[in-house]
Amino acid sequence: MARDRYESPLSSRYASQYMLQLFSQHERIRIWRKLWVELARAEHELGLPITAEQVAELEAHTEDIDFDVAAAREKEVRHDVMAHVYTYGKVAPSAAGIIHLGATSCYVTDNSDLVIYRNGLRYLRGELLAVMRNLADFARRYKDTPTLGYTHYQPAQPVTVGKRATLWLQDFMTDLEELDFVIDNMRFLGCRGTTGTEASFMELFEGNGEKIDEMNRRISTAFGFDKCFSVCGQTYPRKADSRILNVLSSIAQSAYRMANDIRLLQHDRQVEEPFEKNQIGSSAMAYKRNPMRCERICSLSRYLLADALTAPMTASTQWMERTLDDSAIRRISMPEGFLCADAVLRLCRNVTDGLHVNEKIVDRTCREYMPFIATENLMMEGVKRGGDRQELHEIVRECSMEATARMKEGESCDLLSRLAATGAFSMTEEEMAAVLDPALYVGRCGEQVETFLAEIEPLLSGASEKSEDISL
Repeated sequence: MARDRYESPLSSRYASQYMLQLFSQHERIRIWRKLWVELARAEHELGLPITAEQVAELEAHTEDIDFDVAAAREKEVRHDVMAHVYTYGKVAPSAAGIIHLGATSCYVTDNSDLVIYRNGLRYLRGELLAVMRNLADFARRYKDTPTLGYTHYQPAQPVTVGKRATLWLQDFMTDLEELDFVIDNMRFLGCRGTTGTEASFMELFEGNGEKIDEMNRRISTAFGFDKCFSVCGQTYPRKADSRILNVLSSIAQSAYRMANDIRLLQHDRQVEEPFEKNQIGSSAMAYKRNPMRCERICSLSRYLLADALTAPMTASTQWMERTLDDSAIRRISMPEGFLCADAVLRLCRNVTDGLHVNEKIVDRTCREYMPFIATENLMMEGVKRGGDRQELHEIVRECSMEATARMKEGESCDLLSRLAATGAFSMTEEEMAAVLDPALYVGRCGEQVETFLAEIEPLLSGASEKSEDISL
């Protein structure tokens, strides 16, 4: 690692080896060469003066890429694609004269991007499913564990720990649906010429449009695409980039929401992210257990949300059949979007695989507010015993304010004793306490968890149950 020059933390700290390799220069140029092979193969099979031996020689040299030769040539001609055409021709001399025949630079640059993006999305799909599997296991384990619910981050009716996790899981489920749509609807550019008119191929194939269509079908099929864009300019529509970064942003939104919730719960010591035996929480405060992984998820997700905004800005400012102001920004925003999404999901896998619930604290926190939560049930029971609902409501309001004021002074909650002392409910304090079991107030949480998990189980059946051993 070079210590005297900038290196993106996405590559040095956060992203997986798979994603780093996928967006490497070697992988990109290797795909360029395969594209040149498939173009030559299709042109040969459709009758152009290209021999099977030339195709075979090209195919034999897709991996031995001399980047030094390419760099020297690019410095001379100021064109990266032509530099690599030259370099490829050096190792496949019999085919040097037919490489890139009829094509424009975007044939290799745009089609290789589409291959890389599709492979990246498929990899992220596996990571997303692994996070969902972890959350599903967590939700099932704690489906019946009551916990204090919050609205406006203020204490509200109880839910269960598992039910809350399904809210996170459902967010990721919508991301999976969107991701599958994007993958299923990806199209190939094919070989379309300088302005998308295929004029060069009309010349090569002597006006035979059916051969041009067949050439594009063969090339796209070779790379696993079942369709090309119906019409295009020189490039594939940049709306495709916008669609891709949008789904990565969607994943970041879900991850951010989950990690933020965990950070808030860890503040109350109810739930904690994994913390290793020798992990240091603070250089000054040795006792601390900071939620650093969830904080990192939020930080990286925030970056990804911003990065995704570049694609719609680029798509909306394309001129006519081609402009080049998309090039520099796409070289940065697209790979970094994928690397960042990869980093976010790797962290999510790690957190959800080791998420810890402090059940006694969860129970204590819930029971602290149960006298307030149970007041509606107490009112209903009081009415059954002859009380007036409106009068009981006012008593509850007044006693609650008094009990809350007492709690703000550090004293314990005495709401039940205050209510019982009024005599209006015709209930003793012991009778009131009997209805404070949090499990009586969680509604259908357990059932909702099981129903939801049964619904998504077919999608999760092939997902890994364990995070990979990664450095975080």
